[in-house]
Amino acid sequence: MSGKSVYYPHNYSFFILLFLILAGVAVLIFFGVISFAFADIGFNPWMVVVILVATLLGSFINIPLIKLKTQVPIVKEEFVNFMGLTYRIPRVQYGYAVTVIAINVGGTLIPAAVSIYLLSRAPIMTIIYSLIGVTAVALVTRLVARPVKGVGIVTPAFIPPIVAAIIAVLLSPGSPLVIAYVSGVLGTLIGADLLNLNRITKLGAPIASIGGAGTFDGVFLSGIIAVIIAAL
Repeated sequence: MSGKSVYYPHNYSFFILLFLILAGVAVLIFFGVISFAFADIGFNPWMVVVILVATLLGSFINIPLIKLKTQVPIVKEEFVNFMGLTYRIPRVQYGYAVTVIAINVGGTLIPAAVSIYLLSRAPIMTIIYSLIGVTAVALVTRLVARPVKGVGIVTPAFIPPIVAAIIAVLLSPGSPLVIAYVSGVLGTLIGADLLNLNRITKLGAPIASIGGAGTFDGVFLSGIIAVIIAAL
């Protein structure tokens, strides 16, 4: 049967509308679940929306901090003609590449500020448990993070929040949410970026953003997913 003989009962606009409806429902469920989970740690739905929007918008903003120079090999090719034949001779020279170390607003400053706010209102044992969780998530994240040339440090999106949620539930079964969020956010930042600063300059990226690029999705999802898992 040829493709022209296939009958489609709906045109493309119907499928586009259906996709938009499904996407809208998914967004409502997403915000509903997040609002429900974050309500237990002191955030009302409007505060959750503001934090999420500010985080997403802030992910496009990188604040430069310092410039680092690193020596990199540069391969140049020279061609020599001899007895009618052309020979390619590679020569290695060394030059300097400059990497700008920046800090991402949405991937670092806002999540860190939320974490500090939560810890400032938490009892001492929650703070201690959070520090333990941050250490555990940072170590695991450091193990699974991998450098990608031209990009930076990339982390799997779901491993840090799962570890954060498990640690939070084990340490404080009755009130794990603050521990889960703080551990997921700060643990991912420390394990992915801060513990890999010595590797960043070797990747050849013109800008290395703490909490940005391949780390942003890890930080953004870690806090949210860790809280949802712990709440469940």
